[in-house]
Amino acid sequence: MIKTDKKISLLDCTLRDGGYVNDWEFGHTDLVSIYERLVDSGVDMVELGFIDDRRPFDINRSIFPDTASIRRIWDLEKKRPPMVIAMIDYGTCDISHIEPQSQSGIDAIRVIFKEHLMHEALGYCAEIKKLGYKVFAQLVSVTSYTDDSLMELTGLVNEVKPYAVSMVDTYGLLNPKDMLHIYDILDENMDADISIGFHAHNNFQLAYANGIAFLEKPGRHDILIDGTIFGMGKSAGNAPLELLMMELNKNYGKHYDIDPVLEATEESVMKFYKTSPWGYKTFFYLTALNRCHPTYLSDYQQRQNLSVTHLDEILKTIEPEEKRLLYDREVSRETYERYRQEHIADDEATELLREELKDKDILIIGPGKNIQLQADKVHEYIKEHRPVTISINYLPQAFDIDYVFTTNRKRYQEMTDSLHEVKNADTRIIATSNVECIHGSHRVYHIERYPLLEMKEHIKDNSLLMLLKVIKRLGIRRISLAGFDGYADKEINYFNPSMEYSLRADEMQRLNRQVKEVMATTLSDIEMNFVTYSHYTETEDGEDAAF
Repeated sequence: MIKTDKKISLLDCTLRDGGYVNDWEFGHTDLVSIYERLVDSGVDMVELGFIDDRRPFDINRSIFPDTASIRRIWDLEKKRPPMVIAMIDYGTCDISHIEPQSQSGIDAIRVIFKEHLMHEALGYCAEIKKLGYKVFAQLVSVTSYTDDSLMELTGLVNEVKPYAVSMVDTYGLLNPKDMLHIYDILDENMDADISIGFHAHNNFQLAYANGIAFLEKPGRHDILIDGTIFGMGKSAGNAPLELLMMELNKNYGKHYDIDPVLEATEESVMKFYKTSPWGYKTFFYLTALNRCHPTYLSDYQQRQNLSVTHLDEILKTIEPEEKRLLYDREVSRETYERYRQEHIADDEATELLREELKDKDILIIGPGKNIQLQADKVHEYIKEHRPVTISINYLPQAFDIDYVFTTNRKRYQEMTDSLHEVKNADTRIIATSNVECIHGSHRVYHIERYPLLEMKEHIKDNSLLMLLKVIKRLGIRRISLAGFDGYADKEINYFNPSMEYSLRADEMQRLNRQVKEVMATTLSDIEMNFVTYSHYTETEDGEDAAF
């Protein structure tokens, strides 16, 4: 048992932070059920959701236009924890939408704000306090505060005297050492009757570890720690409430009943996890690693042009430094264009390929089942024409391949063993920019992916069309193809079952039409000879099309 003189309170914010997962639409039954399970668990504080006057009232959502709306969902007089709380993101709720505390049924309001808004936000906190509420000042993105700005904040806090000031690790950047450094500044400089809180996120899998360090740290102030059921919450999620209860029961003499929380997990929370899972992910790791706002990474992923390595590298180049955690659309655009020119531009690779393939017969080999059924035709063609062979996303065993074109990380990984075989030792790799190839003996030509996509189509990244666009760019005007059968709803389309797609009949027909249309328009200046049978050569009336 850890001895401490400070009061420790546990705050659940599932219905508020968890709402980022489902746009706060828990459904009325689950809103009530989760709340009642939390009350049964003995948790000290329950945060019911956001007050945001831009949102209309919805009995199924834990985001409300005013304090009066909260009573329309919960009967707070019938069953309540020691403290019922709502949250306001500073600037989203006019003070006129907040009733006096004596009328609202809630005890406290937490106000979240970023560093540059501390003066205005604490003035707003003072207004809420005058209405009779306990008020919490929530330091959003606390890692963006310097020691000097934290000192400035403590001066303002000591004037307003909120109930608590909480460190909010919005982007999950903190480790225990850095968190405790911030804690020490607050602990040493704030009035002793103001509590200190901590709200963690799990980008580095440190939410629970940081919580334990926070609880263990000696200090002058009472403290409160946030958790959510099963860690439900924004981005990588939060410190799991049930783990914090376990720690507090074991080491701090608390007696929280964990079973109601587990019941709430199974009854309510898991269905949201199954449809929109939260938790540790590469996405949130990368944003935390590079100390940047997640929207930057979303922007770059939507470009559909970059490998994971590229994404990590580009985040490191965001300038100016102060914009990293304050998203700026123009900074995002400029960073991308600069990085693209320096690292993705493919002029050199294109010129090398142009020289290597100039005046050569080209045979492109695909994975359709006819590459086996009509293998004799293919061997006969190769014997007669001695073409340069290019396969797409696989290495066929029956043929020697000069180049392999890869557009997909998974397909590339599946080929890595085959690439090391003696017969493929000299195979060269043409990879789109989203595929980061293993450093080795194979020559790699990286081609920018985005210009090869069919952005108006349901399936944007058809690998055959992508390669044909590369071929066109190289100035090649005649090619042969084998193993591009097209899609048929009554057939197995690939000789390798692992390459099969799950498509409905209408989707297959639409994809066949898409390929034929692009061949007949965008790629009409390339003469295409199909060595094996293909649906792409058929017209709508079943006749062969000319390419």
